[in-house]
Amino acid sequence: MTHPDLLVVGGGPAGLATALHAARAGLDTVVAEPRPAPVDKACGEGLMPGAVRALTALGLHVPGHPLTGIRYVQGHRRVQAEFRHEQGLGVRRTDLHRTLHRAVLDAGVPVLPLRVDGVRQDATGVTVPGAGLRARWLVAADGLHSPVRRALGLGRETRTAPRYGLRRHYAVPPWSAHVEVHWGPDAEAYVTPLGPELVGVALLTTRRAPYDTQLADFPGLAARLPPHAAVTAVRGAGPLRQRSRTRVHGRILFVGDAAGYVDALTGEGVCLALTGARALVANLCRGTPGRYDADWSRATRRYRILTDLLVRARQQPALAPHVVPVAARLPRLFGAVVNALG
Repeated sequence: MTHPDLLVVGGGPAGLATALHAARAGLDTVVAEPRPAPVDKACGEGLMPGAVRALTALGLHVPGHPLTGIRYVQGHRRVQAEFRHEQGLGVRRTDLHRTLHRAVLDAGVPVLPLRVDGVRQDATGVTVPGAGLRARWLVAADGLHSPVRRALGLGRETRTAPRYGLRRHYAVPPWSAHVEVHWGPDAEAYVTPLGPELVGVALLTTRRAPYDTQLADFPGLAARLPPHAAVTAVRGAGPLRQRSRTRVHGRILFVGDAAGYVDALTGEGVCLALTGARALVANLCRGTPGRYDADWSRATRRYRILTDLLVRARQQPALAPHVVPVAARLPRLFGAVVNALG
């Protein structure tokens, strides 16, 4: 039986960043991830400046397309805000995963092709039944619908209408260096430049309808995206909002989407995953794992409050049509919000 200091369940950005921080801190670390690399996911693929900083702090360079800010579009109305201090980066999810995965392997961390659905813990460690794995600590980085969180009964009911994400790529030249957020009647469409001849278009919606049907609700955008230019299949994810009762459960800690998630509307998922990974490992190394929950709450508070307010406004028929007009009338406030999140 393998007995590392840390077993990371899930090899997405949150899990791989946790493993990399842990290995560099001298912790004997193992990652369990059943999917072969690189792992793709329905994702907006826009890294905000905070995420770029976190990757740079890890010594990682990810190929991508520079992002200079955020633009909201609703019909003829538009408002945009520039990132004030640093640029963001449009990055294919597979490129991000490939970079993190290679760094983890280079750090000597084994990535085992193993699915973990249930765990047992006691006063000195955590065991994965039937897998021959036991570690002093286990980090659940296993995504929105975390099997570990579900097995431990740590999920919390959500009361808002479920929202889903759908993503596809188009071989067309980007027409802006901004992430464009198009506001429609029931959904938002996110356009992220990813390369000289590639954009990603993600839809966030409460409707259960085909991608092309929902894209048609944005006629100006759809006109730029001829069907023959689609170069990937549609990927989906959701429901997006997920709540967890805690980030620390004995010797089991949660990071990334598994720790709780509001919505992809503000594009902060990867930044939060990288920030959480750093805070989690720092607390383990200090011998203060119980403080990680408070650190996570403090680090994500601004994101959770602002994202929750935007999602609630989006789901109120009396408020949703006014989000972009209000932002256009108050461009300084819009810029402050963009930079507070980015």
